[in-house]
Amino acid sequence: MIHELDNIIDDFVTAGQSGLECVLATVVELEGSSYRRPGVRMLIREDDQMTGAVSGGCVEKEILRQSMSVFKDGSPKIMTYDGRYRLGCEGILFILIEKFCPSEALILAFKSSVEKRSPVLVKSYYSRQEGTNEAFGSHLILESGQVFPFGTLQKPDRKLDCFTDELKPSLKLLIIGAEHDAVELSSLAASCGWQVTIIAPSSDPREPKHFPGAGEIINSAPEFFSSDWVDIRTAVVLMTHSYVLDLQYMMKLVEHRPRYLGLLGPRTRREKLFEELWGQLPEIDTEFFDSVSGPAGINIGAETPREIAISVVGEILSVFREQEPKPLKDKVGRIHSGVKL
Repeated sequence: MIHELDNIIDDFVTAGQSGLECVLATVVELEGSSYRRPGVRMLIREDDQMTGAVSGGCVEKEILRQSMSVFKDGSPKIMTYDGRYRLGCEGILFILIEKFCPSEALILAFKSSVEKRSPVLVKSYYSRQEGTNEAFGSHLILESGQVFPFGTLQKPDRKLDCFTDELKPSLKLLIIGAEHDAVELSSLAASCGWQVTIIAPSSDPREPKHFPGAGEIINSAPEFFSSDWVDIRTAVVLMTHSYVLDLQYMMKLVEHRPRYLGLLGPRTRREKLFEELWGQLPEIDTEFFDSVSGPAGINIGAETPREIAISVVGEILSVFREQEPKPLKDKVGRIHSGVKL
């Protein structure tokens, strides 16, 4: 996921400030099942500190051991890890380990893509045979077509296997409201790597210190709602605790149709809002009402603000990943089958 690569690049920069070299481990192929899917990455610093993980914790020690040769001679390599006898996941991981030394140009271009919410591609070249090969390695490809190597690889060998990983923009959560329950939802979403924007009333403004993890705080009124705040990977949750404000924002959101629109409060409040909205906008498409998740969240018996936040985040994930919430024990087939990132 793009936020995981973002964290890896941040820690690479920090390591460089201390004069430490870095190696990158990427799962490029999987036979069977595993804790994470191909595309998961882990940064290893010269002082053995690691950023990220490629499994639940069992594989990392072996990757650290195998990375020593890459630190020593700079030659990228493929290692395999058979989890059928050690992980309980019944899968074989093919892991590319390469020197990670992205240029300043790559870092700036990547950060710009994240800020603009543009997708990027990572192409990793490898073979299924264990061992080193100077032709192994990864490239970052921007939406503009610019190509940057992660390490020493300049020209890819098209005869090798290639794993292509499309990193879409992070999910964005637009929280309209600034009470305590909004703080809990913001914190949880940020910990998932989502980009969080808070819309607080201009009459009671907020500052970044009030919402740790939120990327942006906008103190505004409904009439100034901007279409720039919503894209196809944006979820919106209305939680102003004000009937009037919720109605005013609903009238704005009719125009933008976010993929997920959650509304806090009981069904009776929702129906009252819908009736008044219909009265003021009689031409509204009835599909809009069907698209509103109100009350927001999935039924897990949530009581506290944190539990309610978990319920709402779970529902948002189910919408964007196109999954029906249910116990995994009742799912037929693999856990990750059909799950969209």
